[in-house]
Amino acid sequence: MQTRFLLAEIRFIQPSPLYFTSSVRLLHHFLPGLLILAILSSASAQQPAASSYRATERRVNNLVHTRLDLQFDYAKRYAYGKEWLTLKPHAYPTDSLRLDAKGMDIKAVALVNGTSMQPLKYAYTDQRNLRVNLGREMPPGAAYTVYIEYTAKPDEANVKGSAAILEAKGLYFINPDSAVAGKPVQIWTQGETEGSSVWFPTIDRPNQKTTSEISLTVPSKYVTLSNGALVQQKPAGAGLRTDTWKMEQPHAPYLFMLAIGDFRITKDTWRGKEVSYYLEPKFAPQARAIFGKTPQMLEFFPNASAWSFRGINMPR
Repeated sequence: MQTRFLLAEIRFIQPSPLYFTSSVRLLHHFLPGLLILAILSSASAQQPAASSYRATERRVNNLVHTRLDLQFDYAKRYAYGKEWLTLKPHAYPTDSLRLDAKGMDIKAVALVNGTSMQPLKYAYTDQRNLRVNLGREMPPGAAYTVYIEYTAKPDEANVKGSAAILEAKGLYFINPDSAVAGKPVQIWTQGETEGSSVWFPTIDRPNQKTTSEISLTVPSKYVTLSNGALVQQKPAGAGLRTDTWKMEQPHAPYLFMLAIGDFRITKDTWRGKEVSYYLEPKFAPQARAIFGKTPQMLEFFPNASAWSFRGINMPR
């Protein structure tokens, strides 16, 4: 378009034969370059723009239920995990399973057969993908459970984040050695976008959904919070307690969460359901000033979203 416009402009402004001859001579010198420029511009314009399309992750196996049993080493900043992962082949028979498991030590992998365990062969060479040979072909829709014993080492995982979330180590130990006076000792998680697979093996994709049962063994002085409802608390040895949280609604792995620390719980209600606010001790007196309008919000959002809240915990 630029070349044609230039030619039209030269023809329009010609005042005399002498000027026209000079113009033709100029075109003789510059036209090849202009044609090359036009061709390059045309080729550049025809190249497709970089695509922002991101395909849904291909499904081979589907998550069904995730059961975790976790203990924590505050000094090393490790989590010692036992996992029972129930899955189903998506559409075709499969004899293998690939899980995201970042920077872990894998101790054992087995297929659960009733009350017994069948050890499975696996490969974990890149510290990112746990590839399991299931030992036999699993038909589509048939549930099977894999047991994994592992150590999660989030501070050693060397996992890059995204443009929005710079870190992706998933599990955070806050002041675990009490080195900073006045700073709380806590453990909590941040799974978005694919950080959960730093602290438990899973198919860490948002198109996967799984129910969950998470047991946390912690010092008795601490409060825990996780997905779903607190269904059990029991002593776990000297100075320890195990809390079990259960979530019956399937949710994506990046939504798995836990928080452990010295929290004060302020309880409220909405439509007869418990609404709890978890705060550090210094903020506890302001719990209702901070979160007091939560019941009003819960009254509004179910009507706006057609989603009914079963029970609400609000950590700060």
